[in-house]
Amino acid sequence: MKKSKIKFFPSESQFDVGAWFSLIFIAICFALLIAGLNGCSNDSSNGDSSDDDTDTVSDLDPDSNSYADSGADLLSYPIIETMQSDCYGSISTITCGSSFTGQDAEYKSIPASYTDNGDGTITDNNTGLMWQQNPGSAMSLDDAIAGADSLNLAGYDDWRLPTIKELYSLMDFRGEDVSICMTGDCDESLPIPFIDTDYFSYFEYGSDGPRIIDSQYVSSNIYVGDNTIDDQMVFGLNLADGRIKGYGTTMMGQPKLFMCMYVRGNPSYGVNNFLDNNDGTITDNATGLTWMQNDNGEGVLWEDAMKYCEELTFADKSDWRLPDAKELQSIVDYSRAPGATDSPAIDPVFNSTEIIDENGNRNWGYYFTSTTHASYNFDAESTGGWAVYVAFGESLGNINGDGIWYDVHGAGSQRSDPKGGDPAEYEDGHGPQGDSVRIYNFARCVRGGI
Repeated sequence: MKKSKIKFFPSESQFDVGAWFSLIFIAICFALLIAGLNGCSNDSSNGDSSDDDTDTVSDLDPDSNSYADSGADLLSYPIIETMQSDCYGSISTITCGSSFTGQDAEYKSIPASYTDNGDGTITDNNTGLMWQQNPGSAMSLDDAIAGADSLNLAGYDDWRLPTIKELYSLMDFRGEDVSICMTGDCDESLPIPFIDTDYFSYFEYGSDGPRIIDSQYVSSNIYVGDNTIDDQMVFGLNLADGRIKGYGTTMMGQPKLFMCMYVRGNPSYGVNNFLDNNDGTITDNATGLTWMQNDNGEGVLWEDAMKYCEELTFADKSDWRLPDAKELQSIVDYSRAPGATDSPAIDPVFNSTEIIDENGNRNWGYYFTSTTHASYNFDAESTGGWAVYVAFGESLGNINGDGIWYDVHGAGSQRSDPKGGDPAEYEDGHGPQGDSVRIYNFARCVRGGI
């Protein structure tokens, strides 16, 4: 299974061979007219006919939009496109392929596909997950957990609080980080949130707090690590600023409030199924992706991370790429964290390079993705200067400004770093919680997928 680069199309010869094979097979099966094709199927394992006429992934035309009907249902954990369609240079949009090659928008896989059921629910046609459309009012974590047991919606009573991987399946990187709007006047109708509001139309900026970026959707994943400033953190997805963060469950002595959107269906979504191929690669049979077992071994700039993967030939394969944000987040293991398991937040079948962190302690790094973390900006030419990364080590921040770095967002968070510059310019951190800015991050290459 291969995630196809946009510029490649099936060759004419591929269709010719397939057509001749189909004609011969029809003659053997039925010896009837071509009209009988729909009643014929081939089970190569035992020669028996079957009513299952589902295409294999290799049958899919990578230039079609039929994945929701044929490709995604072959996988228990299909990774949906980020939907990012623009390419970016160091600061602003560029023509795809002109430079900074290997980024998110140059590849395509399974596009998002939703159905509004007209009963207060939205079905994701790729993942098999059904979502509550209207999250209602903000609530505490305890109330969100209890609410799942009592919810009866559209005739279903098996609703649950989503995992962070289920929530992240909705992430739409056509969105723009609105953090700049905290320092200036913004027309809230102008920025684009990180969710498809054609279907999830109840999204509002500032829905669970006083700031425009307070649109934090809670998950069922409690952070297992320590070195935090909170007694308990839960992972949430911020659809206003486009990040996964660990959030304290209390604020100023009161329960912190979150938005909550319940889900049902496909209990296998987000569950990995890793296979060690014994050649330095790991295949996840749940997603169809094959990963490098080792990372690149050193922190590099975003452009160099993409170049490393694009030029890599390994295990007789040369179609490696830097993963997009959703692909990389899919291999996070949220049951692991440096403070809990003395390991990065990834299955131990993978090898990860150790670092010495901002506190001078042993830790693990941040890993770049091919996805740009676009920002809403009053200067329309300066919207793409930061690239998305996933933290497999502690997600550190100098929150008190005293040089003591806490795990403010948790191993498994998704944040972003500048695509260039000097980390020394951010020696005190960045943003409200003093996020560590390293600029030079790791790469773990991937290949395959739909």
